[in-house]
Amino acid sequence: MTSTILPNVPAIRRGFRLQFEPAQGCHVLLYPEGMIKLNDSAGEILQQVDGKRSVAEIIDNLHQRFPDVPGIDEDILAFIEVAHAQFWIELR
Repeated sequence: MTSTILPNVPAIRRGFRLQFEPAQGCHVLLYPEGMIKLNDSAGEILQQVDGKRSVAEIIDNLHQRFPDVPGIDEDILAFIEVAHAQFWIELR
């Protein structure tokens, strides 16, 4: 899938909610059956997923915020693919 998803607009799937959980010290993705604890990178990416920005725009935003991270584009694409495969997000 990789670069073919660049124009798609990701949205957090219905029934899921992203929030910062102070007790966990990180962002989590909540859903009716439980919670997914996210690492810092995943939290940063999912905070950009608003149902309005394309994958390319999310990559651009994060690349501007973290210009010294090598391979950030590929890491974001890989995470978006995993999140989509896990049904955390949908691509429009």
